[in-house]
Amino acid sequence: MSVLLLLAKIQSSWLQRVTHDLARGTGVRENFEAQLNRFYDLLAHAIDTGDPAWLDQIIYDWSASPTQSELEEGQKNLTTILNHIFAITYATIREKLAEKEALDLTGALIPIFTHALEKAARYEMETRVAFISNELTTVQQKMERLDRSKSNFIAVAAHELKTPLTLIEGYTAMMRDLVQNNENGQFDAVIHGVNNGIRRLQAIVDDMIDVSLIDNNLLSLNFQPVWLGQLLGLLRNDVNPDLQQRNQTLTTVAFPGSETMIFADPERLYQAFHNLLTNAIKYTPDGGEITVDGRTLPGFIEITIADTGIGISLEDQETIFEKFGALGNASLHSSGKTKFKGGGPGLGLPISRGIFDAHGGTIWVESEGYDEEKCPGSTFHVLLPIRTELPDPQLARLFGTQQPEPPQKEETA
Repeated sequence: MSVLLLLAKIQSSWLQRVTHDLARGTGVRENFEAQLNRFYDLLAHAIDTGDPAWLDQIIYDWSASPTQSELEEGQKNLTTILNHIFAITYATIREKLAEKEALDLTGALIPIFTHALEKAARYEMETRVAFISNELTTVQQKMERLDRSKSNFIAVAAHELKTPLTLIEGYTAMMRDLVQNNENGQFDAVIHGVNNGIRRLQAIVDDMIDVSLIDNNLLSLNFQPVWLGQLLGLLRNDVNPDLQQRNQTLTTVAFPGSETMIFADPERLYQAFHNLLTNAIKYTPDGGEITVDGRTLPGFIEITIADTGIGISLEDQETIFEKFGALGNASLHSSGKTKFKGGGPGLGLPISRGIFDAHGGTIWVESEGYDEEKCPGSTFHVLLPIRTELPDPQLARLFGTQQPEPPQKEETA
């Protein structure tokens, strides 16, 4: 009997045993069985022609396949798989064939499996080298990005911290001169300048602390009843002086969901939305418009802050939410938070994202691109879960089962 017929004689039993031993689970087993049938067909061609190279392509595909681990079900590597297949093949041959037939078929299979193992070892080595090279390239890119971030941080820190320190130093010298000249009546203006410098320093330090808390998953939230309409109304009043200075218009729409009571941290939400509004004011030219709108979605409230500003390039729409990701030219940094295109430490948007994430929400931005002449604008989308129960049962008992009445509606600007 020819060797091909001997191979066909054990096909069914061999296929069943190899599939059962090497593939666990129905989905994996079906996929592996299809691959095994392909392996059998190529093995038959190799026996028929005496050329073991027929198996080269499937060995290469298996070694490079991203789903190899699923097919192998925990086996270490492809050479281990091939060794296991050969062991099962040999056991099946001894069980199903007579001694002479078993020797003939085994003798024909040994050089083919030897060739396949050599190819598998080589292909696997090439795959591992390529994988390690890609990993090293990725690590190198991350290190370069980290180095740039450190450099940007140093440049920003130098400008952001130097400005209030210079103010404090200058006003302190003025106070010393005023005391020496007995001009105590001018103290109020000088002390006001010192306080401004101290507040600016405190804001920078607070932002850095918040970023550290967010990075280490230590940001704690104080859940209380919140009405977004009231919160956004307070924010509108807060940024109104900046809007007047820049001759900008802010429109706050009473959208569905703005008067829905949710449990959230009002101070943190106020901080997050304040960062978004000041960002919109900063990158919108004088005379521009900012619109706050929203809607309800299943389980969420969506709030949008749209502006008629200079927009954001597509490649920067993700990096602006990273620390120091939107630093710009450090020479543009100033103590004025809403100066047109003025710089900053690049922490406002990352902090806002961290706050929304901590609430179980998210934030993203849409913009056609960056253009200072056409001003395509940007729209920031915020999703907040409609949380109607406090996560802490003790706090829930404090508020009772009856929901508080919403505050009076704010008028739309």
